Amino acid sequence: MDQQQAREYLLNKPFTVETFPFGDGVSVFKVKHKMFATLALGKMGKGDNESVDKGNDICWMNLKCDPQEAIMLRDIFSSIIPGYHMSKVHWNTVKLDGSVPQGEIQRMMDNSYLLVVSKMPKKDKESLMLHL
Repeated sequence: MDQQQAREYLLNKPFTVETFPFGDGVSVFKVKHKMFATLALGKMGKGDNESVDKGNDICWMNLKCDPQEAIMLRDIFSSIIPGYHMSKVHWNTVKLDGSVPQGEIQRMMDNSYLLVVSKMPKKDKESLMLHL
C-alpha cells in the first residue's frame, strides 16, 4: 500500500476530513474533529531503532490501536513501531514499505477509526454507525 492508496482508503470513511495542522507534509485524518490517523512521506524520522528514510519515498502512518494489540503487531511486523510523537501505548506507526500486507493495513485503519468513534458521545456515534 502506498501513500495515495492509504489516503484514499482513509478518506472513504464516513465524515472523515483531511487537515494539515503540522504543515503541508503531514496529513491528519479526523472524524467529527477527532484524529484517528496521520500520514507523512519520509517525515516521521526515527522510531525505535529505525533510521530516517532519505530520498526513498517511504510513507509513515500513525494509527490508534488497542494497547495489547499494538504490542502484538510490533512483535509480528518489524515495520510497525510505537507511535512516533504519539502515545506509545495507544498508537502505532506503520512504515508503508510493503512488508505489511495491504489487508492488514486496512484492518488497522478500520480499527483506528472505530476506536475513535466508540469514544464519542452517543448521538455522534449513532449517526456515524448508520453509515458503516
